[in-house]
Amino acid sequence: MIDTNLERFWAKVEKTENCWNWTAGKFWNGYGQFWLGGTVVKAHRFAYVITKGRIPKSLVVDHLCRNRACVNPDHLELVTNKENLLRGEGWAAVRARKTHCPQGHPYTGDNILIGKKGIGRSCRTCSLIRSKEAYQRKRKKSQK
Repeated sequence: MIDTNLERFWAKVEKTENCWNWTAGKFWNGYGQFWLGGTVVKAHRFAYVITKGRIPKSLVVDHLCRNRACVNPDHLELVTNKENLLRGEGWAAVRARKTHCPQGHPYTGDNILIGKKGIGRSCRTCSLIRSKEAYQRKRKKSQK
């Protein structure tokens, strides 16, 4: 039975010089899907397990090539979910890679303000400028 599953799996893979592309069904987000023993599994996870071993519950399989349809074991690496998200192109990863605010102030040391509940960051310099401007507007309004 296992040999049949392996044969079925590898028959659905197109090997190129770099990526080994899954040619069968895919989930809506581009990850390959493989029917295994009455369950649908992600193709890249199955490829990892059969070539490198089990996947601990605390880790996920990351595509180093950023190709979600790839099942090449050399392109797959176990990482934490946080690391996987930060390596990606989602909004959290893009923002985390920014080193300066839109006005050019660095996101370093004392110039970082952390948002409520530890989520998000902003520029302390810009925040101080906005506060001073708001104070000046309020002061001018009260003098009239």
